Amino acid sequence: MGYSFCVEPVRSSRSTHVAATDVRPKITLACVECKERNYITKKNRRNNPDRLEMKKHCPRCNSHTAHRET
Repeated sequence: MGYSFCVEPVRSSRSTHVAATDVRPKITLACVECKERNYITKKNRRNNPDRLEMKKHCPRCNSHTAHRET
């Protein structure tokens, strides 16, 4: 009286191309003056489609400089 049925593994609904289509991707911020990549952050592509620019401290320049998304 045993029942025989096939069980398939559960597949995730997320696609394998998550990094390219993610709403909040990880971005790297590089110093404008010395070009060193100092910070990693996330941004919302829907609200900020253009390149992000922030004033952050650069340890190499030892001052607050503009850091742009790379």
